[in-house]
Amino acid sequence: QVQLVESGGGSVQAGGSLRLSCAASGYTSTHCMGWFRRAPGKEREGIVAIYTGDGSTYYADSVKGRFTISRDNAKNTLYLQMNSLTPEDTAMYYCAAGETAPTLASMCWWDSPNYWGQGSQVTVSS
Repeated sequence: QVQLVESGGGSVQAGGSLRLSCAASGYTSTHCMGWFRRAPGKEREGIVAIYTGDGSTYYADSVKGRFTISRDNAKNTLYLQMNSLTPEDTAMYYCAAGETAPTLASMCWWDSPNYWGQGSQVTVSS
């Protein structure tokens, strides 16, 4: 069983930055890790993923060039650096991990994740 504990998030003005962290514990048989977000009135969106097999990454168009995913293997911790934030980035962000091994990182979230963090609220004001 994998447990994901998130930290970070908060409120920031447009143009600002935030960093989310996701600490993983338990038996880690996961091949994909990353984040989803759910904005008010919108569907949940898989925005970033990293394939643990080769470190390749996937970014949704909505965050490409502004968000960066990274991981510290020694700490079993995943990070999401979010820059140039806009009010459209306001959402609940969920760390996620999946056991399905993808062919490409862009395929990580074709299957629903097996594990979820508790969620972190990110609010960006204009």
